[in-house]
Amino acid sequence: MKKNEWKELTVEELRQQRQDALKELFNLRLQQTAGQLEKPSRIRELRRDMARANTYLKQRAAAAR
Repeated sequence: MKKNEWKELTVEELRQQRQDALKELFNLRLQQTAGQLEKPSRIRELRRDMARANTYLKQRAAAAR
């Protein structure tokens, strides 16, 4: 997802993105432990997506105050 797409998401959509990334990250870590992970770079992408979602959520919370 591109930077401007992240900015356009609502708070609820950001929370959903973060939750989905967390679930997928859990599954990928299980695959990694079992030695079945096909794309290790996806773990890094998900961690960054979660960080982006958290950043935009915090920015929106600060702006609302």
